[in-house]
Amino acid sequence: MINPVISIGMGEMGSVFARACLRAGYPVYPVTRDMDIKTCLDQAPDPAAILLTVAENDLHGVLDQIPATHYDKLVLIQNELLPRDWLSHGINNPTVISVWFEKKPGQDFKVLIPSPIFGPNADLVSTALTSLNIPTNKLVDSDALLFELVLKNVYILTTNIAGLKTGGTVSELWRQHKDLAQEIASEVIEIQGYLTGTSLDNDLLIKGMLHAFDGDPDHKCMGRSAPARLERALQTADEAGLAVPELRVLHAAVNS
Repeated sequence: MINPVISIGMGEMGSVFARACLRAGYPVYPVTRDMDIKTCLDQAPDPAAILLTVAENDLHGVLDQIPATHYDKLVLIQNELLPRDWLSHGINNPTVISVWFEKKPGQDFKVLIPSPIFGPNADLVSTALTSLNIPTNKLVDSDALLFELVLKNVYILTTNIAGLKTGGTVSELWRQHKDLAQEIASEVIEIQGYLTGTSLDNDLLIKGMLHAFDGDPDHKCMGRSAPARLERALQTADEAGLAVPELRVLHAAVNS
C-alpha cells in the first residue's frame, strides 16, 4: 500500500498538487480550513509527504501545528517564502518548491517556466508534477534554493508593486517603464538581502526576472495582493533602515 500524501490547503494551487499526486499513484488526504490538522495527522501517521499550500498569512499558524516527527515530510509551496520562515519553527530540511505556474478559478494551470525544487521529497513532487506535464528543476543544494526563492520574490514584488503605478503586463512594464522596473527591482533586492542576511547579485536576479517575463509576456503585473505586498516591503525596509526611495514615492502616490 502506498503511503498517502496529506494536502493542507485545497485552494487553486492545492488542487493542482493534489491532482498531480493522484495521477502519480498516491492517495491524497485533503485537509481543509475547517478541519483539525492534528486529528488528520493522527489518522494518517506515516504520510509520504505533507503539502502546505495555505495562504502566506496562514503559513506560520499551520507550521505551529506540525509535530517535529513530521518535519522531514513537509513540502512548502508558498509565495514570498524564505529560509527564515521555516527555520524560525526549528524546521531545518523541508522540501521547498518555487512555483512558476499559476492556477486561476475556472481555468487550468498555466506554466511560465520550470519550477525549481529542493529537499528530501523533491523526487516525489517532481514525479507528480511531471505526470501533469508541469516541468520542474531539481536543485543541487540549499544555496541554489535560496537564489530561486529570492528570484521569485523579486519577480512577484517588482511586478505587483510597479503595477500599482503602471498596470499592464510584464512585457509592457519592461518595454515602457524599464527605469521604474529596474529601480523597484533593485530596492526589492536590497530588502531580500536584509531578510536573507546575504549579499545578492542584482544583475543576475534581474536577468532571471526577465527570463520569467519571457515565459509569459502577457502576465498581468498587479494582483489583488499588490497593496499589501508594498506595505510589507516598506515595513521590512523600515526595520532594516533602508532608504528605498522609489517604493516610498510610489506608496505616497497610491495613498494620496
